[in-house]
Formats: sequence, C-alpha cells, structure tokens
Amino acid sequence: MTRAEVYGQTLRFFFAPVADLLYDPAHDDVSEVMINGPDDIFFERDGKIERAVGRRFADGEALMAAVRNLAEYVDRRIGDDIPAMDARLPEPEKFRVHVIVPPCARGGACVTLRKFRRNNTTLAWLLQKGSITAAAAEYLTLAVRRKLNLIVSGGTGSGKTSLLNALSAAIPDEERVVVIEDSSELRLLSEVDPPAGRDRSDKPHAVYLETRPPRPDGTGAVTIRDLFVNSLRMRPDRILVGECRGAEALDMLQAMNTGHDGSLTTLHANSPRDVVQRLETMCQMATKELPVESVHRMVSSAVDLVVQLHAGVQAVTLPDGTVVRKKARVVSEVAEFVGLKPGGGIDIKTLFARPPEGGPLRPTGCLPTFLGDMIAAGLAPDPLAFVRDDPADPAAAPGGRA
Repeated sequence: MTRAEVYGQTLRFFFAPVADLLYDPAHDDVSEVMINGPDDIFFERDGKIERAVGRRFADGEALMAAVRNLAEYVDRRIGDDIPAMDARLPEPEKFRVHVIVPPCARGGACVTLRKFRRNNTTLAWLLQKGSITAAAAEYLTLAVRRKLNLIVSGGTGSGKTSLLNALSAAIPDEERVVVIEDSSELRLLSEVDPPAGRDRSDKPHAVYLETRPPRPDGTGAVTIRDLFVNSLRMRPDRILVGECRGAEALDMLQAMNTGHDGSLTTLHANSPRDVVQRLETMCQMATKELPVESVHRMVSSAVDLVVQLHAGVQAVTLPDGTVVRKKARVVSEVAEFVGLKPGGGIDIKTLFARPPEGGPLRPTGCLPTFLGDMIAAGLAPDPLAFVRDDPADPAAAPGGRA
C-alpha cells in the first residue's frame, strides 16, 4: 500500500463523521463541508447550506486529532504557533482544505473542505444549468480563441474558478499554458470533444505551479509573484492566474501588455467598474509610486473583457410542481474595456447583461470591438449572433430572479 493510500484511509477514519459526504458518490452534489467545532457541522448541497443533523465528533480533542493528521498528510504543522493552514490535498484526494484552530477559533477547530469539480465543468454544462446563454458562451469561446485578455470577476462562491476552467477548453491544445495558483484547483480541459459517456481529458501542454507557505521559521515561502516571474522564463503562450488578490496584479497586467495575449485570471469585484478600482488598489500594493493614470493606461491596453458573475437565489419549479429557492451562480454581465475616457477613467461597453428586474442574460445591442478581427480570422460565421436575442435559446427561457 502506498503512502498516499495509507494517509487516505487514515483521513477517512479521523473524519468518519463526514467521510460519506466527502467520498460517497451518492453525495456528489455536496460541494463543501464546514466543521465549526466538534458538534457543529454544515455542508453545501446544490448551492444551499444545510446543517448535518446527527453528525458530530466525539469531542474537541478528536477533532484536533483529525486536524493534526490532515496537517501531517500535507507536510504542514498546525498548533498554537501556527494556528491556520490552507492547503490542497494531494492526489487521489480531491479537496482543498482550510483549517483554523484555537485560540484563533473560539468554538474549537474550524475545518472547511471544498470538493473539486473536475472534467465536467464545461460551457455546455453551464449552459444547461442556465448560468450563461448560448450567444454569450459562443462569444466568450471566440474571444479566448482570438487571444483576448479576460478577467472573470465575482464574489466568493460565485463560480469564478468553474467558469475559468470551462473557458480553458477554447485554448488550442498546441499552446503552452502556465497556470499559477495558491491552491491548485484548475484542470484545463482539452478542446477535443470526448466520446459519448467519457469525461473531457486534460489539456496536453499545461504546466501547473502552486505557491508554498513559509516554514515555521518564516523562510521558504514561494508567492504568486515569485511564480509569475519564473513563468515568464518558461516560454508560455498564455498565463492563467487562479486569482489576483495582491501585488501580482501588476505583473499580470505587464504580461498581458508584453506578448502574452490570451491570458486569463479571476478577482473579487462586484462589477466591471469595480474591477478597475480593484486593479488600482492591487497595483499600488506593488508600488505606491505608480499614479492612478498610469494604472488606467495599463488596464485599458491590457484587459479586453470582464465576465461578471453573481451568486443569488432563484426560484425553481420541481417536476411535482413544488417551488424551491436555490442558489444560482450566473453570468450577470459581459463587458469590454474599449480605451481611456477623454476626462480620465476607462470606457466600458456592456455587451451582455441581465435585466435589473431579473431574467436571462441578454445582448445589449452593442457590437464587440473585436468583431471585425474575429470575422477576418474566420471565427464568426454569424456576426449578428452577438446582438440577436434568440427566444429559442434554452438558457433564455424566463426564470426566477437571480
């Protein structure tokens, strides 16, 4: 038995109260398990958080034993001197874990386990779920093929990583892609459609880089910025950063401006206009001497598209007529950065948007600036598809308010 198998079995033993939620195929619809102390357990199923009634650890020490085993599994330490840990469990486990322990967690050790969704997060799947419409999905696919620089924006749990993963299938398989993340979640999908009944395979020429936290003595840390500098020496055709949350945003913008077209990243923001403000803040985290006007010039020349995601509540009618309210992760806006405004700031053109009163994503009637390039490259056989509000689109059927 391999070391990974031994640790995997031990992990199942220590986390027995929630093991079936994590491993049983019958609970594939469970995306996250949240342990807020030995007898306070929740899980997220189909976007809705539920209390795990009847599940508990024997006591706080049993939960701490599980946490220490988990830390050993990923070669980390956790305790009074290092009270928090964020890690990805190695294969064959498919979880990202965050742990924080007393005294920082007052109610006992707090463990959050997120299950990775792999090989089935495609644009077709998102279209079926009603997260995006066919016209918007087609435009984003062509934008990725045309090597436009794209930012996926949204709040926590809005589906940014899932959408980024789905868009990766549009990257040609022959291109070399370097993926940089804090905790490795992305698995770029091949552009080749799989045979019926089989999952889409991984992209053949993708390199995955992952940060490393500091050792107990404070040395040995590897940050996103460190990995970004190294990635530029690895001859990438494109660079994907799982999430920009700090000074690495400046490196990302510079890379987009210096030959790495078609790069993609995500960040936390509530709208495309907020994306600009977030980028201003993050760039100035790298150097305070950088004026806002310079940041705006960099953003306007580097970023082509912003895809805004929203996580809300939607009314869904079940086959028996029952109406339930479920969490819905939807694309709420697709916007294009078209240049600098004469008086300062960035001119933003909205291409697709959801009406304020609710309903499906619809084209605004504005033609994409890059449409001419797409037509010339033979990528847009029907240019009017991006302004046509097609009632036959299955995702455009009237629905509840998101």
